[in-house]
Amino acid sequence: MNARSGSALTFGVAVALIAGVTLGSGGANVMPVFVDDFASRFGLSDSSAGLMAATQLMATAVVTLLLAKRAARPGRVLMTRFGLALAGTGFLGAAAATGPVTLVLANLVVGAGLGAVYAAATAALAATDDADKASAVTISGTVGVTALLIMGVPAANHDIGEGTGFLLMALCCLLAWPLTRRLPDGPAGPSAPYAGPAGISKATAARPSGVLLLGTGLLWSVTQGAWSYASVLGRQHTGMSHSAVSAVLAISSVVALAGAVVGPSAARRFGRMRSMAVFVTAQALAMAALILTHDPVLFTVAAVLWQTCQLAVLVQMLAAAALIDPTGRLVASLSGAGALGTGIGPLAVGAVLDAAGAEVLGLVLALGTFVASLPLLRMTVAGTQVSAERGPAASPAAETG
Repeated sequence: MNARSGSALTFGVAVALIAGVTLGSGGANVMPVFVDDFASRFGLSDSSAGLMAATQLMATAVVTLLLAKRAARPGRVLMTRFGLALAGTGFLGAAAATGPVTLVLANLVVGAGLGAVYAAATAALAATDDADKASAVTISGTVGVTALLIMGVPAANHDIGEGTGFLLMALCCLLAWPLTRRLPDGPAGPSAPYAGPAGISKATAARPSGVLLLGTGLLWSVTQGAWSYASVLGRQHTGMSHSAVSAVLAISSVVALAGAVVGPSAARRFGRMRSMAVFVTAQALAMAALILTHDPVLFTVAAVLWQTCQLAVLVQMLAAAALIDPTGRLVASLSGAGALGTGIGPLAVGAVLDAAGAEVLGLVLALGTFVASLPLLRMTVAGTQVSAERGPAASPAAETG
């Protein structure tokens, strides 16, 4: 356990973190289903559906980055609830959209609301007394709820009518309102977070370098781009039905919860750098296999391995950022950069898929994963150094207190 002050990870705090992160990242995580709905509902091409997805994801990213500094101060519950109300309104508009123009406007509103939720909820991760445990619990809970949404949204679209899945998302925003009341708040006064390696500026509280932000954005651009078209590629390449592909993606998300447990354990046993390098390599290869394969079994195995390694990487990244900056600004900034990457990803992947095909796309995404991981690997090492420096200093207080 990390020796640091902060809110205890009680059941109420864990529920608040899970609710906030789930809804804040809901647009990105459920995007494969949304893209399918966009394409079938309005007869859009791959690139046009990707542009529609990018509209929402880019709005989420920009708002998350703009509110990262604000999220490091008190008032996170109010910010989260404002975002939930705005996103819920946007989802209602998306359900009632009659054409691409109104759908774009609704997606902008959804993205803005989710961005406010995402900035506040991810910053709150750093306000707990155990960053590794909080990250693992939050990501595990988020994955579980997201798996239900991945199955529920297409089921609503199929059984009730196209676009009905957005009504389900609006209902989730309403249900999350009371759950976020225990969200850990930011510090009331100025703080002096660690400013060492990993490109963190000493002049400003945990302001990440441009290289770190670019690496984070590129990694999630690659990841979200592939994830957004996983459903489409699964149906086209393997011949599986809509429901079968949705079930595979949902099951892979649930099974991938092992990554949230294995990631921190591997970091303690083998070191963050070595374990992260293995997870990133496996993630890149699994992603390429998922895109290139025409075999349903291999598609399923690749989806599970990809999601498992992605979760292991994500948990370690969030924990390292929370250790480096307890105010939460670094976590929120990286989350915003990641959200920016998720906004660009579907558009870029759709364009490459239309122009060059799946074979080229698989190679491009695998190479992009390796390149993007380099600054993140450096940051995880910095997080380990911070944990080692703080641990011994806090021990005497624990013994005398």
